[in-house]
Amino acid sequence: MARTQGSNGQETAKRIDEVALKLFAKKGYAAVSMREIALEVGVQAGALYNHCPNKQALLTNLLADHMQALLDAWSDMELPKDPAQQLEAFVRFHIQYHLKRPDQVFISYMELRNLEPDNFKKIEALRRQYEAIPKNILAAGQMAGQFNLADTHVAAMAILAQLTGVTTWYREQGRLSQQKIEDIYVQLVCQSVGITLSGGH
Repeated sequence: MARTQGSNGQETAKRIDEVALKLFAKKGYAAVSMREIALEVGVQAGALYNHCPNKQALLTNLLADHMQALLDAWSDMELPKDPAQQLEAFVRFHIQYHLKRPDQVFISYMELRNLEPDNFKKIEALRRQYEAIPKNILAAGQMAGQFNLADTHVAAMAILAQLTGVTTWYREQGRLSQQKIEDIYVQLVCQSVGITLSGGH
């Protein structure tokens, strides 16, 4: 799945990724052809294969790049030691990161079914790494006696589904600001684990 190197090659590869992402999100993976992607990029269909061997590899690259960038962004965060504050930081991080990337989020969930088994395993491993973040926060809070949970795994998956769902309905010009929505979700998530954060949330 190696991409062409060099400045021109990198620019073309970036453009291919951008176009494929847009078309997959708009029409669905199955309905988009490599020829259509090439036409939108402005290259011959044959030239597309110099950058990516097939459509399956292109989808896998997009999903892997999204998950790796997400993991890298979280690893750059400076976190407090308190699990309750870590949970708040995670809620805000997840919402902020995903609202900026609605197309990536959409295909990451809708197009998993179109991955071949080996590629699915690769993406699933990255997803498990990210899912481990809220699990570990919840486990730490449970151990410290801060959180009241029946099952940390179920709670973590419920929280992730709740937070990711924001991308399906949030509108920048909507009734509430993103900041206010983050505050509400922090309150909801914290209440779900049996805590109330101080500071007006």
